[in-house]
Amino acid sequence: MRNYGRTKDGETIHEITLSNAAGMEVKCITLGGILTSIRVPDRQGRFANVALGFDSLAQYEAEHPYFGAITGRYANRVGGGRFTLDGREYQLFKNDGGNSLHGGELGFDKRVWQASELDGAVEFAYRSPDGEEGYPGNLDLRVRYSLDDGNRLRIDYAAVTDAPTTLNLTNHSYFNLLGEGESTIYDHLLMLNADHYTPTDASQIPTGEIAPVAGTPFDFRQGKTIGSGQRSAHPQILAAQGYDHNFVLNRVELAEGDLGLAARVYEPRLGRMMEVWTTEPGLQFYAGNFLDATLVGASGRLYRQSDGFALETQHFPDSPNKPQFPSTVLRPGELFESTTVYHFTTDAGS
Repeated sequence: MRNYGRTKDGETIHEITLSNAAGMEVKCITLGGILTSIRVPDRQGRFANVALGFDSLAQYEAEHPYFGAITGRYANRVGGGRFTLDGREYQLFKNDGGNSLHGGELGFDKRVWQASELDGAVEFAYRSPDGEEGYPGNLDLRVRYSLDDGNRLRIDYAAVTDAPTTLNLTNHSYFNLLGEGESTIYDHLLMLNADHYTPTDASQIPTGEIAPVAGTPFDFRQGKTIGSGQRSAHPQILAAQGYDHNFVLNRVELAEGDLGLAARVYEPRLGRMMEVWTTEPGLQFYAGNFLDATLVGASGRLYRQSDGFALETQHFPDSPNKPQFPSTVLRPGELFESTTVYHFTTDAGS
């Protein structure tokens, strides 16, 4: 752990580095629990940072598209910026047109978390007070990042509340397996373990339908390049300017709490591969549609459209307003738990 700098409000931010026997290295900071760097080898054993991000605290404090951050209280969108729980309506901050996105104006990505060093891990803690961004209940959270010698980066989430609330947590890292800032992600081969997805309306709120991916650009079950569908004329792709959709993961044979394979990504030029395993029912695949060459990354290069992708494990968007979706309600006496693992390998077998 080292001093990373001070925020504009004078709060000290720390950086924590995790490393393993294989040489993989993960860096994160106490602002937003942000994963700032993930260095992994290619098939030749050459290491590169595959996570988009910055090299200064000032850039992370400025506006950016949630690079590497813990997002909540409700990751993704809540339609109309409101929901009803136990007969009471709650109004949230609208920061995405008429909707609330990733927790509102000052979500978990902008909060300073307390970090504790553990053996092979770091644990972030934060108390979200009752009424923060409009959400009910005092919420106590813990998020643990751990790294093993098999190049598995594991994220464990836990939370309790003293009043009924709604909760959806994810990490919003953007990846490029060529290395951040190197090129677009169009030639990455993506497999998504999902027979269905949730179509959205014009404001990217799910319609409530759970639609089959078969016969659409959303069918990644056998694996295909991201670019082949990102430039499709499908109405859902055009409306979102690319992929930015929730996929309903295949979990039929899994018990609640079991890790299931959600996605596999392969970059053929350098041979890096990444698998995503999770206990969550959904996965938001976002292809970096709104990266617009205005942000300079850690490599000193501008991030352009589709220079990175996000695979956000989650419950479905707008679940508080969609009773047919898996519930995101957390009540006193219950423990919210969720786990996601990013496993990095290469086609050389490492």
